[in-house]
Amino acid sequence: MRVFFIGFGQAGGKIVDMFLEQDKRMQTQSFRGIAVNTARTDLMGLKNIDLKDRLLIGQTVVKGHGVGTDNVTGARVAADEIDSIINAIDSRGTHDVDAFVIVAGLGGGTGSGGSPVLARHLKRIYREPVYAIGILPAPEEGRLYSYNAARSLSTLVNEADNTFIFDNSAWKNEGESVKDAYNRLNDEIVRRFGVLFRAGEVGRAGVGEMVVDSSEIINTLRGGGISSVGYAISERISPRTKQSQGLLSGLIRKKEKTEEVLTGEDKSAKIIALVRRAMLGRLTLPCDYSTAERALVLLAGPPEEMDRKGVEKSKSWVEENIAGVEVRGGDYPVQSDYVAAVVVLATIGNAPRITELLEIAKATKEDVLKSKEKRSSMFDDGIEPLFE
Repeated sequence: MRVFFIGFGQAGGKIVDMFLEQDKRMQTQSFRGIAVNTARTDLMGLKNIDLKDRLLIGQTVVKGHGVGTDNVTGARVAADEIDSIINAIDSRGTHDVDAFVIVAGLGGGTGSGGSPVLARHLKRIYREPVYAIGILPAPEEGRLYSYNAARSLSTLVNEADNTFIFDNSAWKNEGESVKDAYNRLNDEIVRRFGVLFRAGEVGRAGVGEMVVDSSEIINTLRGGGISSVGYAISERISPRTKQSQGLLSGLIRKKEKTEEVLTGEDKSAKIIALVRRAMLGRLTLPCDYSTAERALVLLAGPPEEMDRKGVEKSKSWVEENIAGVEVRGGDYPVQSDYVAAVVVLATIGNAPRITELLEIAKATKEDVLKSKEKRSSMFDDGIEPLFE
């Protein structure tokens, strides 16, 4: 899947920078991207996005210092400079792109305000689907950030074709420094979505037996709304289970097959267990998986570890546990010492964290209105000013 990433704001820019770093390291050339920001210092900290692909907007309004967590200003600046953003995207080439993905932290100002504006204009101009990866702030970060996130998300779900949510509060670890925490969270995002968006590309390990191409991902996500992603990785595959080479390879493989049956190390059972762990484990957004309308099951790993029966049975298991009946799936062969399972739960009907976020936002709005009514000044005591 050929993906064009737009990193909007500080968090979005850093994550897209990591996607491009991963793409260079794996030499797949599946991803391209730009970073858009109102703060000059945030753009200077990027390493893998070319200077020409770092776009500073709103200079006449905020002079390169950011919008200060004001997402209304962020939306206004993005709307005023939308032509510059679209020109920057066009100049990178879009003729072979399968989808656009906007990445943004929803609690701040620039990405929170600008991403819904950009999603609307991209959908108007291009035929390709427009997805968003939105990062939710933890409640401890402050009510302002939760309020921003609720306003941004409520708008974004109506503008993007589908919105993936990553909830910071579900992934925090005690005793971590701020830098270490954000690096770890960003790495979790890139690892999951890197496997998902790279599915279907022909790599050095060949083509999958049950290929998941871009059209299957697009069809899974066509219902709109919000989606969550599960991920699990196997134990390191021991060298003896990898395909043997040489004259006695047939005998060795036959012996290993017998050992596998005797010890119960059935490949299909391993794959089913891995998919279960991906879906029942820590999702990018904790949710009631039984309310998902569609799902996608993707296995990535060495070709000899991909078991057709295991993939089919795991798809059937997922289908039994979600609300809808559309479950797509397949394998993506890669040269690796591990097998990874990715489960996309699309168009979720119930996520307690989203309900909580909206309730915090409503309470915050009411408190702001009350504080305006109660506001008083030390100088409201009838003394006439020198001039009006």
